This record gives sequence, structure tokens and C-alpha cells, in this order.
Amino acid sequence: MAFDKFLIAPINEGMRRDIKPWLIPETAFEELNNAYIFRGRVKNRVGSINTGQFFDAASQSSRLRMKLGTTDAITGNISGTIPLGAAGLGAIGQMFTAGDDVFTVVSDAAGAQDMLSTGTATVHTFNAATGAYNIQGAATGQDFYFYPALPVMGLTNYEKQDINNEDTYGFDTRFSYKLLSTGWERIGNSIATPAADIWTGTNSDFFWSTNWIGTDDYTYILFSTNYSATDNLRYYDGTSWTRWQPQYASNALNTIETARLIIPFQNRLLLLNTVERDESGNNFTYVNRCRYSRVGSPIAADSYREDIDGEGSFLDAPTREAIVSCQKIKNRLIVFFERSTYELVYTGNQIYPFRWQEINSTLGCESTFSVVPFDKAVLGVGQTGIHACTGANVERIDTKIPDEVFEIHNDDDGVFRVHGIRDYYNEMVYWTMPYEHSYQSFPNKLLVFNYQENTWAFFDDHVTAFGYHQISDDLTWSEMDQEWEQNDDQWNDGTMESKFRFVIAGNQHGYTFLMHREFEFNAISKPVTDITESSGVITVKVIAHNLSSGDWISFVNVNGCPELEVGNYKVNVQTADTFTIDRPPTFTGPYTGGAGIILVSKVDIYSKRFNFYSRQGNATNIEKTDFLVDKNDNGALTVDYLVSASQLSLRQSGIDNDSILGSSILEMDPYNDLEDVQKRFWHAVYLQAQGESIQLRLFWTDEQMRDINIPFVGFEIHGILFHASPTQEL
Repeated sequence: MAFDKFLIAPINEGMRRDIKPWLIPETAFEELNNAYIFRGRVKNRVGSINTGQFFDAASQSSRLRMKLGTTDAITGNISGTIPLGAAGLGAIGQMFTAGDDVFTVVSDAAGAQDMLSTGTATVHTFNAATGAYNIQGAATGQDFYFYPALPVMGLTNYEKQDINNEDTYGFDTRFSYKLLSTGWERIGNSIATPAADIWTGTNSDFFWSTNWIGTDDYTYILFSTNYSATDNLRYYDGTSWTRWQPQYASNALNTIETARLIIPFQNRLLLLNTVERDESGNNFTYVNRCRYSRVGSPIAADSYREDIDGEGSFLDAPTREAIVSCQKIKNRLIVFFERSTYELVYTGNQIYPFRWQEINSTLGCESTFSVVPFDKAVLGVGQTGIHACTGANVERIDTKIPDEVFEIHNDDDGVFRVHGIRDYYNEMVYWTMPYEHSYQSFPNKLLVFNYQENTWAFFDDHVTAFGYHQISDDLTWSEMDQEWEQNDDQWNDGTMESKFRFVIAGNQHGYTFLMHREFEFNAISKPVTDITESSGVITVKVIAHNLSSGDWISFVNVNGCPELEVGNYKVNVQTADTFTIDRPPTFTGPYTGGAGIILVSKVDIYSKRFNFYSRQGNATNIEKTDFLVDKNDNGALTVDYLVSASQLSLRQSGIDNDSILGSSILEMDPYNDLEDVQKRFWHAVYLQAQGESIQLRLFWTDEQMRDINIPFVGFEIHGILFHASPTQEL
């Protein structure tokens, strides 16, 4: 029988949820999970690599950490107290390292408690109440680090004289850190605890930072705020932090305690949504206020004095809505309120330098860190959609997925946890999304927007904050996941050279990693506190794991039970800090610490519902489907098919009835010598599907997810060719 052939290429529509699957364009997808559209093809999600020293041990240098000293050169002993230990910083799940020796806190009971140890130390205790640690007999002469295991609350760059060679700084809820070529180090004296070096915010008090001048025009200052009046505003001069409470009136008590936003504009430093202290020492919040400095140094004594001509002042917006975020477009400052958008217009009048002008009265922004700048617009996540402000108007850009913004989990400060960033290399924007699930408040998905092709997708990932980082050393082939002959990059590709600007992400465990499309797998992102076995059931303890039942993970560096490293496992969540794994291996044990977990992203794609003969009033038969795929050793996808608006898996029905034709596996391995020398080729999958419409599902089965190769090598599909014919009338 002759078949008609229908080519679907280039694939450029992405995920569509605004209309039913049978009405969306042929190159669109109803679901696009852990895959995305890139320049006319669909490929697996963008992967990641740990920062610091790439792939060191369990990537401990990729975590926010502080150096507490060096183990004795002869005995290997070290003892002391962690900063703020008496204030309750000690907790289960924290770690210490001395070289390759890892010590894991597993008890917060009273007194000095034994930690797990991977080395030869004879004493390894920690008192969670006081913060006192005592290590004896560890590796000698090694740097001794403490890992607070607090969530990453901010990632920023500190501008300096070198062109495009900015340092990367990070924050958790208590401390600030600098990323060196050897890993993270706490800023300043890591043992002393000066007040200016320590913050007290919660895990939803994120850090807003900006670079501007200091006392002199030639100085470089990093200004930061976590919008906590207790912590105040602060600035960093490259050496130390200084608390900053600008005085705004004649009384010395009249100070600006904090602000939600800090931004330089028209040679002044602006503070938006301020908390201010009056003459009586009481704090008041002015959610609609802009405080501005004089032209020049913002840290001069009188820079914000409203009672001195030529110094600073304030301007309140004509609304009681709170200022949420802001961003500049060229020489214009766009300020987002809760449900409206304004421009802070520069007048050129030195007495009244600014005025408010409303741009849109119904669309605003509710997530401070969701705002992403472009050259002609600013994007932000609002209460009713994802909006773009051009300076002249505000409108939704997420009309293809109109309901997704309403899925953000609003409890536990969910709207504050939405962070966005632009990935220039991958031509995408990522937004962290805390979708509602049972145990955690941290984000568990990334909403991905390809701004070149206007397409959408979802990645499973746990990210609390984004930033940018320029690697200090060239990325070598030994750090890539592919052999050199399999990789399309040139040996001197710019993304592998030092100083290339990557998107850096951090999570609730203090891990940081770089996003890169050439990495098909995810970085190590979770520390394992403990692993136990009872009656064949293996229980894993990861504090604030943020996983959901059905997620997949892989273990690395599992000291004491290396058998866990040979496969991938489906998670069954028990509590917020524990889960079990399916099909566990025989457990040897005991676990001695130091393990890390990789989140294994499961690809799940649903196409549109195809009927190439609906205009003629006929149902359709699809006999075969050809896929143009990149050559990829060990790469594979399972192709399922659903007919006539049904959710029934005909592939599974064929297996159950022993009537399936072929394996329904789309293989990316070359079939013969000719294909072996090609970069891509056509491979067929036979369907034998008939119905009013036919939908393809491309995914990894549980068996494929357990494979040690398939989920880590990725795929690319350039086109789909359907072999179809009409059948009975509809």
C-alpha cells in the first residue's frame, strides 16, 4: 500500500498549552520535559558541571565553605569552634573536610557527638549546640574546611579594573564567599565573627547586589542587601564588609536601615522600598519610596541628607502598592510594583531630579529576582503572567503557556523564590519555579524560554539562585562527557576557554554549578548525610532533599557501600529529609560519609495529536515514523503512541498482548559502517497506529533510566517523517 509522507522540520514551536493538542502546530509539543527546542531541533536539557576544581572527589570545592585552619603537620589534629556555633548554626548534615577526609554531622544530641569519617582519624566529634569540633589523627598538614550546608541566597560579580574578568561572590543565609580557582572561600577572617561579615536572614531573604563607586570615583564597591533591617545595608571594598546606614535628616537616629533594591541611575545610587528609622528609634517601611543619593559618592556622610540642598532626597510613587523589582532599559529605569509598572523618569533638574510615570496600571511583577533585562524589553514574572516591559507598554509573553504562572507554589514565600537569568550562549532564559509538592518549599523546576524562537520547556532542577561566572582556566577534554571525536565543538571553542561567561546556579545545599549545553548530565548537587539498610530497604538521609517520589538519582563517591554507584535509582520519598530507593543492590556498609547525589533528569515528550487528513474528514493510519537523529553511542528513546484522544499506551498494550512490531526503541547508535562515519542519520520506528488522531510520546522508560549510559549521553532530533494514509470517515 502506498503511503503519503509528511516531514516535520524544522522543529521550532516548543511547548504549547494554550489550545488542545490536536490544534497546536505540527512542530509543537503538548509536553516538553527535560528537553528543549534549539535552532530548529529538539534536544535533551542543558546539563551542568560543578564549579571549583572540576570533578574533584565529591565536588566539595563546589560548595560554599569556610577554611578553619590546617591540620597539624605531624598529628593531623585540629579543634576549635565554628562561627556562630553558640547561636545554633550547628546542624545535622553539615560537613568538615581535611584533604580527602570527610566528616559528616549525623547527630545534634547534647555534647560532643561522633561524626561519620571517611579517613583514619581516631577522634572526630562535633557539638551542634556549641559548634565545637575536635579532630585527631586526620590527614596531616591539610586545609580544614567547614560546610554550613545553607542555601545559596545570592550569586553576583564584583567589578574590578580587569576587562571581562570579574570575580564571583556568593551568599548563604549567614556568610559571604568568593569563588577561587580551587573552590569557594569565605570572605575575610573565617574564624573571627565581626558583625559586618554575618547576616541573619531566612532562606527566603535573597541578596540583591550592585556595583558602584565608593568615596572616590576610581574605587570599586559592591553594595548588597537582603532586605533585613537587622542586617542593614552593607558594602564591600574588596577586603571587608561595612554596615551602612545612611543618615537622611539632621537627627543622627534618622537612618535608612535597609532597602529591597539598590541600583545606580543617572550618577546617583537609588534605594527602593526602604525601611527607615525615625527620631524615636522606630523603624517604618515605605514600600513605594525611592531614596536617592547626591551625584557622586553615596557613602559620604551627607549623601542622602534630604535637609541639605544639593544632597539626596526621596520620592514616593503615587500608589500604595509595594515596589517589587526594577531594571534599566538603556537610559530608562523601569520599576515594577505588585500589580502595576512605572518608569522613574530623569528630569535633568538637580533640585527635583526624578518623577514617577505610570506605564501600565494592571500588570506588574511579584518576584523580585525574576526580572531579566534585554536590549529592548525587561521580562518579569507577575501575578497574572510573565510580562515584558518595553518602556512604552507591558504585555504578557507567555500566551503559549498561559496557566503555568498560576502553578507557582505561593506558600513558604514561593513568589520570592522565583529567580531568572539570561543565558546568552544558549539563547534562553531560566526561571526557578517552586511547583507545589509535598515536602519542600525550594524550587523544583526550571521554566525555560528560548527567546530567539519563542519556545517554552521545563527542566527538573533544584536551584535557589542564579548568577554569572567566568572560569579561570581552560576547560579540557578530560572534563567533558564525550570523546573528542563525538563532540561538535572545536578544540579551541570559545566556551572552553578561560574567561568565558557561564550561567552559575546554586541550590539549597550550598552547591554551585555551571549551566552548559555540551554537558548531557547534571552536576553533583546533594550531600548524603547517612545511608542505612533494614530488611533489604535502603534509606538515604539528605537534609532538605527537595525530591518527589518518582524522581531519579545517581550516587557518587559512596564510601563504605560503593555498590550504590553502579546504577540509577527511583526515589520514594519518606520525609523531607529521607527517601528510599527502588531495586536496591545488596548493601555492604556501613556508610562512612562523603557521598554526593546527581539528579538524573527523565525526558518525557508528548507531540501534538496528528491527523494529516482531518480536512478531508478522515481518520488516519501511521505505519512508520522516521527520525533524523544525531549519532550518539548508547543514545536511545522509547517511542510510544496514543490514539483518538486516549491516554492508553498502545506500545504497552502491544507488549501485554505480544503483538508489538519491533521494540519501539529509537536508537542513536549507528547501524552499519556507513552510518558510523556520519554525524546524523534516519532511523525508523514502526507504529501500526490508527485513529482519529495519533500522538507520539518520546521518553525514557524505567529500565532505560536505570541504564548507566542512556540518561547521560543525550539526543538531538532534527526532523520527523511520517508515513501515513487515510482511513474511515471521522
